[in-house]
Amino acid sequence: MGDARLRGQTGVPAERRGSYPFLDFRLLNNTANSGEFGTKKKVKRLLSFQRYFHASRLPRGIIPQASLHLLDEDYLGQARHMLSKVGTWDFDIFLFDRLTNGNSLVTLLCHLFNIHGLIQHFKLDMVTLHRFLVMVQEDYHSQNPYHNAVHAADVTQAMHCYLKEPKLASFLTPLDKMLGLLAAAAHDVDHPGVNQPFLIKTNHHLANLYQNMSVLENHHWRSTIGMLRESRLLAHLPKEMTEDIEQQLGSLILATDINRQNEFLTQLKTHLQNKDLRLEDEQDRHFVLQIALKCADICNPCRVWEMSKQWSEKVCEEFYRQGDLEKKFQLEVSPLCNQQKDSIASIQIGFMTYIVEPLFQEWARFTGNSSLSENMLSHLAYNKAHWKMLLLKQTRSSAGGSGRSSGSPDHADRGAESEEQTVTEGVAP
Repeated sequence: MGDARLRGQTGVPAERRGSYPFLDFRLLNNTANSGEFGTKKKVKRLLSFQRYFHASRLPRGIIPQASLHLLDEDYLGQARHMLSKVGTWDFDIFLFDRLTNGNSLVTLLCHLFNIHGLIQHFKLDMVTLHRFLVMVQEDYHSQNPYHNAVHAADVTQAMHCYLKEPKLASFLTPLDKMLGLLAAAAHDVDHPGVNQPFLIKTNHHLANLYQNMSVLENHHWRSTIGMLRESRLLAHLPKEMTEDIEQQLGSLILATDINRQNEFLTQLKTHLQNKDLRLEDEQDRHFVLQIALKCADICNPCRVWEMSKQWSEKVCEEFYRQGDLEKKFQLEVSPLCNQQKDSIASIQIGFMTYIVEPLFQEWARFTGNSSLSENMLSHLAYNKAHWKMLLLKQTRSSAGGSGRSSGSPDHADRGAESEEQTVTEGVAP
C-alpha cells in the first residue's frame, strides 16, 4: 500500500495512510506488558467507573462539549490546569495523557495552536484542524512502547518550550511556529517500531521506495503530506504557500534522521564559532528550527529522572522487541537490541555521552546558557550519574558469578562505542 503514492496538486508525493510494514505482532504482544511499569491499575483507579466504562466509545481528540458529562469534571479541571503550565520543563506528559483519555497529542496541539495565535492568523477551520490532528494521532501505533502518540506529544511540548527561548522567540514568524509544532507532532507518524536497518535487511517496500536513504523519515514526511491534503486543512491558502509548507515540513522531519547527527552538529558548531547566525534570515531560522526539533526528539535524558527513566525503559523495550523479531526470523540481532547483552543502563550512558550531550551543549551555547538550557543540562548530568550508579550496582551484584556481565563497565564502554558508530532511527530514542 505504501508504495502506491498519491501525487496531488503540488510536486511532493504523498503516501497513502496505513502503509506501515507488516510485522509479526503476535510475537511482540507476548511481551507487550513487560515495560508498562504497573500503570494500568493506577489508571483504572484514577478514572471514575463512568469514564472508564465509556473510554473505548469516546471520540478521538478533544472531547466535544456535548460529551463532557461522560468525564469527571475533576479530571477535565486537572487537564486544563496542566495546560496552563504547558511551557514548564517538568510538564508530565504521561499524566496529561491519562487525564485526556489518551488524547494528549490532539488536545495539546489544539491548545498550542490557539495560544500561539495560529488559528486566527492562518484562518484555520477548527473542525478541520481537529480532524487533521485526530488523523495524525491515530496514525501513531499505540502498541509501540516508545514511538507512539505520547512520544509525539512529548516532543511537541518540548518544541513549544524551545520556541519560547528568549534568543529565538522574538524572531519567529507565525509560519515558523506552525512549522515547528506540526513537524514535532508528525515527525514519527506511522512508525513501525523497528529501525531502518531492519527494514533494509528484510527488503521492506519502504526501504526500496526510498532507496535505503532516511527511509522512516521520508515515510513520516510523505504520510504527513497525505494527511494534510486529505483533511484539506490548508486548502484555503495560496498554492505557493502550501507547497512551501510541505517542503519545509520535509526538511524539518528529515533532519531528525540520527544518521545526520554529525552533519547538523558540525554546522551548528561552525555557525556558533563564526557568530554568523542571523535570525532575521529565513534560512538561518529554519536551520535553528531543525536543531530545535532534533533536540526535542532526543530530550528525554534531559527531563526529570522520574520521567526520563520511564522513557528509557520504553525505548529499550522497543529495542528488545526488535531483537526478538530478528531472532525469530534468524536475522543478525541489531546493536542495542539484545536484552541478554545490552542493559538499559549501558545503552542510556552511551546515548547520553555520544548523542545527547554534544548536541545540548551546543544548543546551550546558542541560547546563551538560558535558564532552560541550564536546567536541561543539570538533569542530563544527574540522570547520567544515576544510570552509572545503577550500572555499578549491576556489576557488583554479578561480580561473584559468571565474571563479566551485561552491566559491566567494560560492556558499557563497548556499547557506547557501538552506539556512536551504528546508532540509527529506532536504535536511538
